[in-house]
Amino acid sequence: MPPAREEADVFFAISDPTRRALLRRLADDGEKPVTELLKPFSMSQPAISKHLRCLRQAGLVRRRMQGRQRLYRLNADRLQQVFDWVSYFEQYWDRKLDALGDFLEKRKRTKHP
Repeated sequence: MPPAREEADVFFAISDPTRRALLRRLADDGEKPVTELLKPFSMSQPAISKHLRCLRQAGLVRRRMQGRQRLYRLNADRLQQVFDWVSYFEQYWDRKLDALGDFLEKRKRTKHP
C-alpha cells in the first residue's frame, strides 16, 4: 500500500494573490463552478484550475461534481493553522506597542513636570 500523501502546505497555497482572491470569493459568494470563479480574472480556465488544484491539495477548498460541472467551496477549517500562526505575532506586536506606549508616556512625564 502506498504511503498516505501529506496535504500541501497551507502557507504556500495562500502565498499567491490569485489563490487568496479565489478563497475570498468562495468565502463571500459560497460554492461556485470554475466558470464563475474565473470571471474576474484575466487568465484562462486551465490556469484557474491549477490554482484551485493547489488550494484543494492544501485542503482549503473542496470540489464536488454536479453533472458535468465541478463546484468548489471553501473549507475554512484549514485556515486555523494560519490564524494560530498570525495570532502569535499579533500578541508579539501588542507587547511591543505597549512597551513603546509606556516608554513614550515616561518620556512625556520627564519632559513636562
